[in-house]
Amino acid sequence: MLLVVLFTVSACADDQETVILRVGEHPFRVELAVTDEERQRGLMFRRELEPDAGMLFVFEESALRTFWMKDTPLSLSIAYIDARGRILEIHDMEPHSLTPVRSRYPARYALEVNQGRFRELGIRPGDRIDLDALPRALRR
Repeated sequence: MLLVVLFTVSACADDQETVILRVGEHPFRVELAVTDEERQRGLMFRRELEPDAGMLFVFEESALRTFWMKDTPLSLSIAYIDARGRILEIHDMEPHSLTPVRSRYPARYALEVNQGRFRELGIRPGDRIDLDALPRALRR
């Protein structure tokens, strides 16, 4: 099976790198949030997100994670993902909420997409993301 990996520069205002990331069998175009600054900013202030777009938060190591929606006007779903690419859990998050959304298990990655999109596509805990689409340094 031949995997084609596409890397492109995002058209968003801050020109974050994007990658086509397969979640199960479904492709998402995701921005990569790798630095502390990128992870802290996340999808704040975004008013819209394409149906198959999202943001992948990449951390140096697996740990319990906490996200919230301060200054984020979108309704999002978040998937906490282990170092091997397995989705551990999925949560819905409400716009502008300061309520912490904590992972129950150590996660190396977190993927935010439009709220309900995982459910619409039948994506659930136990499914995998294709880590081969990431630059090697981000999947060590």
